Amino acid sequence: MAETAAGAEGERVYVYDTTLRDGAQGAGVSFSLLDKLKAAQKLDEVGVDYVEGGWPGSNPKDIEFFERVKDLRLRHAKVAAFGSTRRADVDAEDDLNLKQLVKAGTPVATIFGKSWLFHVHEVLRTTPQENLRMIRDSVAFLKAHVPEVIYDAEHFFDGFKDDPDYAFETLRAAAEAGADWLVLCDTNGGSLPEEIFEITQRVRQAFRVPLGIHTHNDGGLAVANALAAVRAGARHVQGTINGYGERTGNADLCSVIPNLTLKMGFRALPDPAKLKQLTPLSRTISELANLEPDPRLPFVGANAFTHKGGTHVNAMLKNPRTFEHIPPELVGNRRRYVLSELSGRSNVLEKARELGFRLADDEAKRLLDELKRLEHEGYQFEDADASFELLIRRARGEVPEFFELVRYHVQGHRAGSRSRAEKATAVVKVRVQGQEVVEGAEGDGPVSALDNALRRALVRFYPEIEGMRLVDYKVRILERERGTAAKPRVLITTKDASGATWSTVGVSYDIIEASWLALRDGYVYGLLHSCARAHSRLPQTAGAGS
Repeated sequence: MAETAAGAEGERVYVYDTTLRDGAQGAGVSFSLLDKLKAAQKLDEVGVDYVEGGWPGSNPKDIEFFERVKDLRLRHAKVAAFGSTRRADVDAEDDLNLKQLVKAGTPVATIFGKSWLFHVHEVLRTTPQENLRMIRDSVAFLKAHVPEVIYDAEHFFDGFKDDPDYAFETLRAAAEAGADWLVLCDTNGGSLPEEIFEITQRVRQAFRVPLGIHTHNDGGLAVANALAAVRAGARHVQGTINGYGERTGNADLCSVIPNLTLKMGFRALPDPAKLKQLTPLSRTISELANLEPDPRLPFVGANAFTHKGGTHVNAMLKNPRTFEHIPPELVGNRRRYVLSELSGRSNVLEKARELGFRLADDEAKRLLDELKRLEHEGYQFEDADASFELLIRRARGEVPEFFELVRYHVQGHRAGSRSRAEKATAVVKVRVQGQEVVEGAEGDGPVSALDNALRRALVRFYPEIEGMRLVDYKVRILERERGTAAKPRVLITTKDASGATWSTVGVSYDIIEASWLALRDGYVYGLLHSCARAHSRLPQTAGAGS
């Protein structure tokens, strides 16, 4: 296995991205025109060979995209417009879809045609011979007007398994008409890698036109199937960033590209050093699609190189190859250690080191014992680094007494079952710099009201509070079998004026108290780091363990 992409000289495999068309067909995925233009720019910067922009005959947004994308002056990627073969019994010259493809003015046109007789009869409602003419006429028409024509053989593997001779005839029609690539599509996503390999190999032996592969993930095998096709001779791979797509999605290029480059010896990007941009690209596309990044994605997910078990971390600290198949830096990711009841001393030492602390062995042992006690109560620090840092600092007596709660009172109101809930109110009494301060506030719920009241009480003493905002609030119910008596865990993410974010956790049988604990620590952590950045004098620290 190659562990570096630098200087890779393997055979070229061309990457065709269809995130903006096939990916956008996934449930919950939506791109604005500006999003699509930004995505095309990013894909070009990474070195993707083709960017499929959409179907110019389907909607005004895609028509405008093909006009505006010309102004981007992409340095490497070729923009492709997508469509279908002509309609049955209509001349190619008169087919509106084909005319729109030509009008798009792209250097590449990609069209799909039917390979499966089942679809010819049930969907097109035409004859097998007319379907072959539709493929041949459409490719020939486009080839006369567009420099490069890619033919996607839709449902090819299902069609081949049903009637291999007819499936081959559809490819022959496209090849004879001048198609530059024949792309074999596992459109229903139900084929197995050995089937993909065997069938692709047979097509490769029968045709001189270069082959591509387009796989869907309905069987959880889209990436494996794409790689099997490349092993069998395909040199063009279609897929989407993060595997977005209809139903369960398409082959994830963020897995396909590094596997081809690092495991199989191919060159999937013109500059293999650009592999380091894959993780940032994945997160950018998630942001543009308005979706949370999936932390469990291979290679690029936040958890792809995250280690939790104590024995694993112990081994990792001795040699990272013990539990990592590649160094995370190769794909622009990073290694993380998280803490849980499974943690050992190595986890605690390494996590503390990440946060800038050097712990003595006895200190690490005491911290580990406290960590396990808190996790037994329901705390979890995997996504709450700020709370873990405060745990260390409190054990050392390094957390200043910015404020101390005296009491709070939170109240909600509802006039009747059909009335709209009124705003909640909260009153907070805190001791700040020797003074007792009482403030009340309303909010769109009890936690919002509590937050507003606390901010109002603190801002005159700590003006930096004005720039801090609660940006995420999650509740996880523990002990679900206890129903309404179950214990909730609250995770709060806070953001300051610089854009920095941090997360804190609170646990209690009282959801308001759990929220208060997380909210309090969010502001304590923010004030601690704000004072450190400004070299401000800190308040007196609380006692160790408080």
